[in-house]
Amino acid sequence: MDNTDKVRHLLKTISWRIVGTIDTMIVSYFVTGSVKIGMAIGGFEVFTKMVLYYIHERVWFKHIRIGRVKHAEESLNARLSD
Repeated sequence: MDNTDKVRHLLKTISWRIVGTIDTMIVSYFVTGSVKIGMAIGGFEVFTKMVLYYIHERVWFKHIRIGRVKHAEESLNARLSD
């Protein structure tokens, strides 16, 4: 694996966290009725969930092979044909 995969995982982590944080803020607002509390909850969880997601993504990439065999074969075939 090269650094491109790590950068892709990092960018995917950030983009997903933006979506997730907006969702958390909206749900928190509806539950509490307070924009301030909703934003505080979203602001706190953005960092914890970003770290957890990145770790989760890396574990899946390194240890879970479901759906990767075909991709690996295609990559190998492409390299051999060059």
